[in-house]
Amino acid sequence: MEIKCKQENEATVVDLIGRIDTNTSADFQKELEEYYTKEGFSLILNFENLDFVSSAGLRVLLLIQKKANALKGKMLIKNVKPEIQEVFEMTGFSGILTIE
Repeated sequence: MEIKCKQENEATVVDLIGRIDTNTSADFQKELEEYYTKEGFSLILNFENLDFVSSAGLRVLLLIQKKANALKGKMLIKNVKPEIQEVFEMTGFSGILTIE
């Protein structure tokens, strides 16, 4: 998986390329940690080039969402492919995450 972060106004935009699975989820969590641990953070995750999210990836997304709730931050997920959206819907994550 490849992760590219850039600042756009007050938000950190994260372009994700490849897969978030058991092998990459720890790196994904560690790479974004500096962004989602600050009070009032704003993260935009661009899933345009993301092909797969496993349960390990879902766990990291849930962790970031919980941090957003606790720290008055925001996490927005954009450009979700239908296959990943289906996973979000089947697991109930579509009701937890903000997906555009």
